[in-house]
Amino acid sequence: MNVLVIEDDADIRNMISLILADEGHSVVEACNGLEGTKQLNCRGPFDLIVTDMLMPEKEGIETIREVKKQSPATKIVAISGGGICIPENYLNLALMMGADASLCKPFGRQELLDIIRNL
Repeated sequence: MNVLVIEDDADIRNMISLILADEGHSVVEACNGLEGTKQLNCRGPFDLIVTDMLMPEKEGIETIREVKKQSPATKIVAISGGGICIPENYLNLALMMGADASLCKPFGRQELLDIIRNL
């Protein structure tokens, strides 16, 4: 599966990418929503996108809306640790905007893989 990981925290982005690559997926990384939509335009379509909700340049909600507009079949997993609000608030909004699943940070390897398998 071709996967795009959009996350501004390099450690989390690398962790997700390593987990997915270990499972045999082809992974492309982006450090924010703006870079993610550029990757979608030049290297897409992707089967799956894992995107953070709170990022500089372009946040997760705007990224999800743009992805669903360009590539409605792409599955999206929204992730969030929250910021000043409760992470579930961002994740519920992400689901309303078209994300297929959500995960609250921190999450483990198996939790991520289970979500992806269920999609």
